[in-house]
Amino acid sequence: MIAVTQENSCCNQQATQVGEVLDVQHLLRENHTLRWDRNFYKSLLEGATAREQLLKQEIEQLNARIRYLERRLYGRKSEKKRSKAKSNSSTASFSDSEPKRSRGHQLGSPGHGRRDYSHLPVKEEIFGLDEAVCPHCGCPYQEDPFLGTEDSELIEAEVRAYRRKVRRKKYKKCCQCQDIPGIITAPGPGKLIDKGKLGISVWVTLLLEKYLYQRPINRLLESFKDIEFDMAAGTTGDGLKKLAPLFEPVLQQIIQKNQTERHLHADETRWQVFEFIEGKKSYRWYMWVFVSDSTVVYILDPSRAASVLENHLKVVSVLILSVDRFASYKSFAKNRKDVILAFCWTHVRRDFLDTANGFSELEAWAMGWVDSIGEIFHLNNQRVQH
Repeated sequence: MIAVTQENSCCNQQATQVGEVLDVQHLLRENHTLRWDRNFYKSLLEGATAREQLLKQEIEQLNARIRYLERRLYGRKSEKKRSKAKSNSSTASFSDSEPKRSRGHQLGSPGHGRRDYSHLPVKEEIFGLDEAVCPHCGCPYQEDPFLGTEDSELIEAEVRAYRRKVRRKKYKKCCQCQDIPGIITAPGPGKLIDKGKLGISVWVTLLLEKYLYQRPINRLLESFKDIEFDMAAGTTGDGLKKLAPLFEPVLQQIIQKNQTERHLHADETRWQVFEFIEGKKSYRWYMWVFVSDSTVVYILDPSRAASVLENHLKVVSVLILSVDRFASYKSFAKNRKDVILAFCWTHVRRDFLDTANGFSELEAWAMGWVDSIGEIFHLNNQRVQH
């Protein structure tokens, strides 16, 4: 009995130990599963958090873009602000709540005074009375030279077309010399276009109106009809083509002077040219401009590439080129040690303004740069004045 009891006790102990081992293994497996689940959900959380941050950044960028576009569409087109009222007696004060006139002289701003027309020629006109009598007795008034005249001035502009009749005198010879003409004629006035009927004043008016004042030719020809001068559009077009070679030597001198300048401002903008050229699928050309202190050169080219810069500035020695940050300028100056690019501060300032308007948390930082660039503008204006 004792042996059987001991044997059962040993079996029970072994069974208990086996059970404990099984429980430990189960707990280990459960712990491993929980650890795996924890790592799995932790990775999911990290991924979701990262996606949330990206979405927040994207939303912030989209909101900034919306604010930028709304400002472009509905905001002020200029950064100029209404000047504050001055306190001195010479300037009338007004509050910001008072409406500002849309155009014309603004209240509180100094005037420019009367214009001086004393350089214009004078054409005197005398006005008198045909009959001046006393309304009571009928006794006539008498002109007294000591009283003088009461003078005033009117500015008139008179535009008229007229025919200029040219009569060239003829002369006959009074000698018996041979091999000379018997009759000679005095030379006439000079003409811009040989055998043309239009005088120099007409072509000067056309050139100034079209190229200086940017007035359309059709509108100008319609205005000519008001002074009884009906000029054909074909005559205008053919005449301008014939005049173009006269300006070619002047153009070449301007270009050569422009190419030798030490400092140039350059820019380009798209320009529609409705002419088909092989290899180009659109009508978009580009108008380039190169500005120095003494010259301005415009180049109309189908391309916006750096080749336009290379063709025009191939003879420069040392050049400072003030430009925006378009890639063609960088490509042009990349392999040239004699060209220094000076990027436009206005474009740089615009980036900081867009940042300040689009991202509120960066507004103070961006506006600090705007103020610093404004100080640069102020110092440069003082430099130019002196």
